[in-house]
Amino acid sequence: MKKLLLSLSILLGTSYLASAQLIPNAQFGLKAGVNLSSFSTNSTFSSDKRAGYLGGVYARIGGLGFNFQPELYVTGKNLTIKDGTNENKAKFTSLDVPLLLGTKVGAFGFGGRFYAGPLVSFNINEDQSLGQGLSDAVTFKDYKKQNFAAVVGAGVDIRDFSVDLRYEAGLTKQKYNDGNSSIRVSLFTLSVAYKLFSL
Repeated sequence: MKKLLLSLSILLGTSYLASAQLIPNAQFGLKAGVNLSSFSTNSTFSSDKRAGYLGGVYARIGGLGFNFQPELYVTGKNLTIKDGTNENKAKFTSLDVPLLLGTKVGAFGFGGRFYAGPLVSFNINEDQSLGQGLSDAVTFKDYKKQNFAAVVGAGVDIRDFSVDLRYEAGLTKQKYNDGNSSIRVSLFTLSVAYKLFSL
């Protein structure tokens, strides 16, 4: 009898672990976090890292052991640029759209995720409002004027909460100082997400 119960428990546990990874599912939620900006220039300027923020929404669609995670959030990127004794502060605000592909390990509401993918960043400034940035993101308007990055990261899921740590490597340069200078932005991001519902 004990062997039968043990065999049944192993069979059910294995079946659950397999189905948790293979059965298609989807979830939607909110996320917020902080970033630490790292700026690379090809000039004699040096740059200090400063904290920024992000806040928005995410979706995760999974099945067959993989998941696709598109996100949409507003992010603020800050820096201090030093040129000898002079010190200037610059701020970038953008609407970011990462499109991440990854895999997950674990079950029973707990697990780890690994992912990578591209990110497109739509600038929001005095000439472009959040609504205009959102419109550009949906229609992919003027994509040549936007900034692109590559994202790699890992996350931990604990029931309805997720904690993510990622690195965003800037691929294009962003203009600052009235368009007279440009820099490539890279970020370390730590965020917390809350699942609102799942299907």
